[in-house]
Amino acid sequence: MQLCSAPVLTQRLQLALLGMATECTDPCMGGTQSQALNPDGHYGALASGRCVPSSASASWSLPRWRAYLAAAVLCYINLLNYMNWFIIPGVLLDVQKYFHISDSHAGLLQTVFIGCLLVSAPVFGYLGDRHSRKATLSFGILLWSGAGLSSSFISYQYCWLFFLSRGAVGTGAASYSTIAPTVLGDLFVKDQRTCVLAVFYIFIPVGSGLGYVLGSVVAELTGNWRWALRIMPCLDALALVLLILLVPDIPRGAAEKQGEVAVGAPRSSWCEDVRYLGKNLIFGALTVATGIIGVILGAEASRRYKKVNPRAEPLICASSLFATAPCLYLALILASRTLLASYVFLALGELLLSCNWAVVADILLSVVVPRCRGTAEALQITVAHILGDAGSPYLTGLISSVLQTGRPNSYLQRFLSLQHSFLCCVFAIVLGGGCFLLTALHLERDQAQARQSGKGTLGSKDVASRNTEHQGLLSGTSTPAKKPILQ
Repeated sequence: MQLCSAPVLTQRLQLALLGMATECTDPCMGGTQSQALNPDGHYGALASGRCVPSSASASWSLPRWRAYLAAAVLCYINLLNYMNWFIIPGVLLDVQKYFHISDSHAGLLQTVFIGCLLVSAPVFGYLGDRHSRKATLSFGILLWSGAGLSSSFISYQYCWLFFLSRGAVGTGAASYSTIAPTVLGDLFVKDQRTCVLAVFYIFIPVGSGLGYVLGSVVAELTGNWRWALRIMPCLDALALVLLILLVPDIPRGAAEKQGEVAVGAPRSSWCEDVRYLGKNLIFGALTVATGIIGVILGAEASRRYKKVNPRAEPLICASSLFATAPCLYLALILASRTLLASYVFLALGELLLSCNWAVVADILLSVVVPRCRGTAEALQITVAHILGDAGSPYLTGLISSVLQTGRPNSYLQRFLSLQHSFLCCVFAIVLGGGCFLLTALHLERDQAQARQSGKGTLGSKDVASRNTEHQGLLSGTSTPAKKPILQ
């Protein structure tokens, strides 16, 4: 279970740690509203410093069954989104052969895809905060399905155009990955939101695996890899119809009964929003920095240690996990006493945890024969997400809800329940370290078997090619006699 695998629960824990929640009474609602105030006393970039007045609240409601139906549609589209991510890896060898591109250029396909996604994500975030989210999602679906379909008709002379089409698919995927979770956030609150988001993110590994399988299976059945790209737009068209008919364009903050800012109220600029988020994103900054440093340190330690110990890779992973466990434990325990110390241990834990990313991939590739590595990577991604960020948010939230049962409904008790539920991650990390120790016992044997299988076994295409050559020799007019071997 990964530390950063529960974004929703982590956000709640941060809010509790920072003590930024204040309550104020809405005289018209007759209850309390929770407002997260920044150090200047403002909520977000709006300089109000007060509860949202009743004039700025929009009365909006949706039947519960409609909300769940909309969530089901969004989950289905998320499945298609990630199928489009991984459909090319399923036919990558055929794409390489058709466009006559090398391995490096084949890897560049995914780089272009992810690069366009990263660049366009902030743009769609801006649009999603200010314009119709339903229209933006529809545009994204049209973009990725249209680009995917058109790429199946590109001639081999225009390889660069195929790269551009993958970038367009990534741009369309960015719109959905950015905005869809915010729509779910406005449909549900509290534990319901946690459960729905967990189901939503389960479709990431499922879609990734299905995309890979669909691409390879369709290419094998039709004999043409292009049909894998022509089937997906049919599913995307159904998704677009369902989105238009069944997903409402709900007001922002509808689930929290806050409503949107009234017409004529001041609208913050994108730069003001970024500055506000910068004050709230300490955890995100730590994750980015420690992730980059940790990956580099882990890879370098593995490279050096392998020279003296062939079992270096799983031992490094086990050691980093065992060291992560007490860091995470102290970060959680010290959170209510000293925030600075909590962040220090949290950074150390994330740094150690990040040391495993590249090393795990290296272990996987070393114990699998080359012809099966694509499938192995797909299975590893699927299993990692299923055991990590797919189920852990729901499990952690469920434990927190159970712990809250029978306790006073106070701010402190809610914080303690969430804090204690996160301690489960410590035990999961220790269990992972033990699994890497078991891996170290079998690594050399598995690597030797992979090397032996890779040298002595031909793939199905190689066997077919060998048979074709053999038949061609047999059908020739004459067979050259073997020359004696000179001793």
